[in-house]
Amino acid sequence: MVNRLEKLLEFIDNEPNDPFLKYALATEYLRLNNQDEALKFYIDLVQNHEDYVGTYYHLGKLYELRQEQESALKIYQKGMEVAKKIKDNHALSELMGVYNSLQDEMYDS
Repeated sequence: MVNRLEKLLEFIDNEPNDPFLKYALATEYLRLNNQDEALKFYIDLVQNHEDYVGTYYHLGKLYELRQEQESALKIYQKGMEVAKKIKDNHALSELMGVYNSLQDEMYDS
């Protein structure tokens, strides 16, 4: 049986610009504890599919996991800008929450 990662890689070969497939691959790599590959796909998404707003939350969380708090704050800020632009209030609220929480954590320490 073909595993999920192999299937996703097959799909992305056929549709290399599909943001959903890139997001799915990033998530799968993260599930497999391959942060570097996950990071590549998340970064590709924010650079080439800016309005794929869910990416900003997950990329920020990955940066936090890697102890890159300043990068996380920056990506949360960028995500908030995009969420405002596309009028996604749910995403905006989530991003504001993690941004404020991380900022409190960083500056209360």
